[in-house]
Amino acid sequence: MVKSKYQSVLDLGEKLSIENGDVQEENGVLKVKGTAKTQYEKNLIWDEIKAVGGDNPSDIMADIRVADDSVYHRHTVKSGETLGKIAKHYYGDAMKYKDIFAANTDILKNPDLIHPDQELIIPNL
Repeated sequence: MVKSKYQSVLDLGEKLSIENGDVQEENGVLKVKGTAKTQYEKNLIWDEIKAVGGDNPSDIMADIRVADDSVYHRHTVKSGETLGKIAKHYYGDAMKYKDIFAANTDILKNPDLIHPDQELIIPNL
């Protein structure tokens, strides 16, 4: 019953390829474990848990770890993206593009020139 309630969380975990995933239902509580690649992906899982169960759900216990905490996320540039759009997506603030640029000066020489398929570090702020 509770597993079906949180099916969208489990589906997201599968889509994100959460490693070492384990899901068990005990006494009406769903216990979920796994390792997300980055903090951003962990946040996505928690956002989905809250969307389904509210801010402090009592019918789910999640232990989501992060494999790489040296970065917030790693982003592969898609056609039409700018550093501002990417910053807005991850931080909610397009002006944070400067932080993304600074974290990627090894591959970027100009913040206005990014190319599809470049992998950018999205830094922890």
